[in-house]
Amino acid sequence: MKGFMRIASWNINGMKARLGYLKHWLDARQPDVVGLQELKMQDEQFPHESLAEVGYHAVVHGQKAWNGVAVLTRDKPAEVIQRGLPGQEDMGARLLATRIDDLDFLTVYVPNGKNLEHDDYQRKLRWYDDLQAFLEKNFNLGDPFILCGDFNICPTGLDSHAGEEANGEIFHTDAERNRIDKLLGWGLTDLYRHLHPDTQTFSWWDYRAGAFPRNRGLRIDFLLGSEKIRDRVTEVETDRDYRKKKDDLSASDHAPVMAVLQ
Repeated sequence: MKGFMRIASWNINGMKARLGYLKHWLDARQPDVVGLQELKMQDEQFPHESLAEVGYHAVVHGQKAWNGVAVLTRDKPAEVIQRGLPGQEDMGARLLATRIDDLDFLTVYVPNGKNLEHDDYQRKLRWYDDLQAFLEKNFNLGDPFILCGDFNICPTGLDSHAGEEANGEIFHTDAERNRIDKLLGWGLTDLYRHLHPDTQTFSWWDYRAGAFPRNRGLRIDFLLGSEKIRDRVTEVETDRDYRKKKDDLSASDHAPVMAVLQ
């Protein structure tokens, strides 16, 4: 991986509904590599030709109506290493591992968990455990490595509009936070927190109850990087402007998270 690079992660909440909005953002921001989540479409439906019009290649792991992840690149298509998390096929299309030159770039859409009483909460924890095992088996953190996506966890009270009052609720439980801590303990760095250790920002706001204008959100979308990525990062931001409506184009409930690597 050489030179200057812009990377991003974005849960677009439906490719069909958000294609025009995505192209607007790509044209405005010109990222080099993007991990997308929640496509909600099958591979054969993916709009490769439309994205090529604004200069992007895509590799995709899709699913009808639900889930789905993709990696967009400008220079050439990424090389696919793995589609789907081994052993978690019943949870759908939630992981895509790629290689771009010497960079390993993975995008994930972690299960939501629904609530603490739902079976999906325990399934979410198991999904994280299988993710950890997959990463440790297949990747070397001595190399340039990025894991991005919608992690559906607030690592600390700073990452939630409700602060410490939400502790113990879904997205805010010790068990969930332990899974993020384990990823970081393995050797990954939360790139936003690396540059902004004490700043409160969010990446998701509910469509309801005026959550966005009231800034009642959660930071659940992350760019995690190995040491070689951490040492190159110069900027990380939540692109809040792209949580707003653009002309007649409707926004996702997530904003893109972007970083610049030198």
